[in-house]
Amino acid sequence: MFTSSSRSAGSNDFSALYRRTGVETQVLAATPHHLVALLFDGLLESVARARGAIEQRDLITKGEAIGRAVRIVEEGLKAALDMQAGGKLAGDLRDLYDYLTLRLTQANLRNDPAPLDECRALVLPLQQAWAEIRPAA
Repeated sequence: MFTSSSRSAGSNDFSALYRRTGVETQVLAATPHHLVALLFDGLLESVARARGAIEQRDLITKGEAIGRAVRIVEEGLKAALDMQAGGKLAGDLRDLYDYLTLRLTQANLRNDPAPLDECRALVLPLQQAWAEIRPAA
């Protein structure tokens, strides 16, 4: 079951696997509302990780974190919008998500934490509002 290379893997490998498994379990058991909440959490976590990486001048981690944040916005939040049923609100959110993607890209290209701070400031109220409208279980 375990090869010699997997037995010698560092504790970081196992903790990453544990975290990933925990996230996968949450996703499989989540309601659609909870899935969006997880996307907001993941986006803010990625933005914070990218900001820290810029401060540490860790370009690889910065690129990975910003890439993850962009994927969450584009493939998660934006893709989940129902443009027909959502009307103007969905259109406004789509425009906001486009702007977030632009600012994340600028932060990446310029190694500038200011766009990341702006993204965080724009997403936090959405995350909080989404938590407040949680459906009753």
